[in-house]
Amino acid sequence: MSTSLKAPAASGSSGCAPRIRSRMLGESVLAQFTRFVIVGVSSNGVYALLFVALASLGSFTANLAGVAASTVLANELHRRHTFHAAGRVGWFQTQWEAGGLALIGLGLSTASLAAVHILFPAAPTYVQVLVVIAVGGIFGSARFLALRGWVFRPATLASSGSGLAAR
Repeated sequence: MSTSLKAPAASGSSGCAPRIRSRMLGESVLAQFTRFVIVGVSSNGVYALLFVALASLGSFTANLAGVAASTVLANELHRRHTFHAAGRVGWFQTQWEAGGLALIGLGLSTASLAAVHILFPAAPTYVQVLVVIAVGGIFGSARFLALRGWVFRPATLASSGSGLAAR
């Protein structure tokens, strides 16, 4: 069973929907970034649900659990759908490399939660979630570039004989 979302070859259909679908399922930076954002929004939804569900355990525990679960989900969705890299990069390698990037995000989100606690001690849960998601969104741009250029780089770059190709 294939999980690839690659667009089928054009079969003479007219209208803009097939062209848009083909373009968004392609390998251009815009197509990949669009899919990256969709995965990011989805995984942030998972994060927010877990954070709210676990908030009674404390915001730092809820943050850690939410980041861990949403990161594993996002990494796999990026591997399969955003960068179409399931044939090039294995699950463990994805979690190891992209997960390392996520640790930076965890550090930033934890620091932002600490800042909220210091500056606004009575901040409600939704404010904490919004701050973490905003920081994640800013960090997400840098993460997209790192995932695209390092973790899920196209096979043509991986086989070009550069020092980065040896893994």
